[in-house]
Amino acid sequence: MPVSRDAWMQVDYGFSAEELLAMLDAHGVHFGVISGISISGFYNDYMIRSLRRYRRLRGTAIVAPDTGFHALEQMAAEGIVGVRLQLARAEQLPDLRSDAYRLLFRRVRDLGWHVHVAIEGPVLRGVLEPLLEAEVNTVIDHMGHPDPADPLGCDGFGAMLAAVDTGRVWVKLSGGFRLLGTDTWREPQGDLDSIAALVAQELLARVGPDRLLWGSDAPFVGYEGRVSYSRVLESFCAWVPDPAIRAEMSRTALKLYFP
Repeated sequence: MPVSRDAWMQVDYGFSAEELLAMLDAHGVHFGVISGISISGFYNDYMIRSLRRYRRLRGTAIVAPDTGFHALEQMAAEGIVGVRLQLARAEQLPDLRSDAYRLLFRRVRDLGWHVHVAIEGPVLRGVLEPLLEAEVNTVIDHMGHPDPADPLGCDGFGAMLAAVDTGRVWVKLSGGFRLLGTDTWREPQGDLDSIAALVAQELLARVGPDRLLWGSDAPFVGYEGRVSYSRVLESFCAWVPDPAIRAEMSRTALKLYFP
């Protein structure tokens, strides 16, 4: 995979669309969405070439706020359905109320896309507010990455629930193994599912399947060797044991990513 110079982690392996599709097929998953690759920065070409080859895949792109409409429109033709704000681990957050970002969000709305947000829970409210003001559809990754010390009572979790009530926000049950902390991958031990199970069950009860999505987070950057597709799928089935509810979540994803 292409890796930017300032990526939070350097990897020395590839993960092709063919490998992804083989993984999906082996587990009976028919469609997939490739999130903007955080370690690749603005280099979306690797992903877009894959979307072009395989129409059962969609993607979100990491773009500069001044990316022009025609470039975004071309991405849409290739299978991009949203932009990813990769803000996790950011030393300084961008001004999402700036003219450049307001214009980007307007273009996202015009294209029928969504903004895919990856950020830690303690600063989630400050990111959601300008997105809600822009009236842009939003997907919150990693269950909002709540504070592991108080996942259900922290400010970020409350802000996320309030945002869902607007009807323009979805939450992705993904990266549960990351919820013990941003740098959990550095630790060789630990129950990676303990917080995720609690948060997922609360979201299911408070939000419901029409506003919830699921993602594997493959290829599990930082957790290689500790997490597998089979394992995260098993976790999902444990969080959402009713197959009818899982099917409803699948329909929610199809409506959002394959309209």
